[in-house]
Amino acid sequence: MKDLAKDVGTFASAPSPVYGEHGVIVRYRVCDLLWRPVGRLVRFVIVHHPVRGTIFLLSTDVSMAALEILELYGYRFKIELGFRQAVHVLGTYAYHFWMLAMKPLRRGDGDQYLHRTSEQYRSAVRRKLRAYHVHVQLGCIAQGLLQHLAINYTAEVWRCFRSWLRTMNPDMPPSELIVANALRETLPVFIAVPALAPDLTKIMRKYRRFDPPSDTNQLATGTR
Repeated sequence: MKDLAKDVGTFASAPSPVYGEHGVIVRYRVCDLLWRPVGRLVRFVIVHHPVRGTIFLLSTDVSMAALEILELYGYRFKIELGFRQAVHVLGTYAYHFWMLAMKPLRRGDGDQYLHRTSEQYRSAVRRKLRAYHVHVQLGCIAQGLLQHLAINYTAEVWRCFRSWLRTMNPDMPPSELIVANALRETLPVFIAVPALAPDLTKIMRKYRRFDPPSDTNQLATGTR
């Protein structure tokens, strides 16, 4: 691959498709090669970037264009940051759904042969897998709602954020963590004023705790 990267005469030039880069020209080369670890053809894209140097990209989809692969690679940081927020802020992938009937396995036992089990057992496994999928989907929906509030209600979120960050910038949309904190802080206000959600009045009345009035409750009742 290093030798292929040195053959500059085989490279094409094009404007960089990576977000945020304007007026940047990259040179790239596409090579469809047999990759032994997967035993199939994969598409290698060698990119010479004027600032970032030479990078080697790989795609198992050999129908994708080289610049499309480079563009998708540019979103890697955003994708990884989104996963980080999903794990640490929302617990999207922190699921632990146990099945009482599952046969105990030791490390290294390998996969189970479900086709040798009863239909009732296979149905329970499918139900467990569905619980995983639903849990992750709900976490992704919740993360999308946090991002919606951060983008479309930036000022209100920062106003309700009653903490401090070393790098706070109220002019920029907040992170999911800040939105979640703001929602957590304003939840007592939401519960203390049934008129804010009349459809939930019965539920709020049942689960509301009658704690001593706090600063938040005083703000909700207008006593300050």
